[in-house]
Amino acid sequence: MPPRIPDAVDAILAQWRMEKPDLDLGPMGLIGRLGRCGALIRRRLDLTFERFGLSGWEFDMLATLYRSGPPYCLAPTTLFSTLMVTSGTMTHRLKGLEARGWVERHVNPDDARSSLVQLTSEGRQLIDAAIEAHVDNEKKIIAGLPAADQAALDQLLARLLAVLENGRESEKLD
Repeated sequence: MPPRIPDAVDAILAQWRMEKPDLDLGPMGLIGRLGRCGALIRRRLDLTFERFGLSGWEFDMLATLYRSGPPYCLAPTTLFSTLMVTSGTMTHRLKGLEARGWVERHVNPDDARSSLVQLTSEGRQLIDAAIEAHVDNEKKIIAGLPAADQAALDQLLARLLAVLENGRESEKLD
């Protein structure tokens, strides 16, 4: 394996080593790199979404409806729990998507007190085109890593995600 090129997190860790030489900085390096990768990836994803007139959250909402399959319709509670936003945020966002003609709200035939959110044909055409460009962009983002490294990183991140989602941060998955 070739030597690793120093990154921005290395500079931060070097500063902390000077100020706090006894502090274990391993977690700071790992989490700092995850955060920095996330921010840099988000920027590159957003550039693709912008080509379609979408923000990241708009893409996520339309994609969630689209991947639910025909009739591309979900309850707002399903949407906000899937997207990890509050109901207030969801209401505000739905209004914006409705105003752009990408979704419609309908009365839920099973419960007249609630509504369903459905992709319009315009919204479906938009997300259909955007998802293809999005996946191509994701391929480009990770293309610098060999396939074996991509697979190994995916496995490690899946394990970390399982720990975090299950609230077992203090347990090790061996």
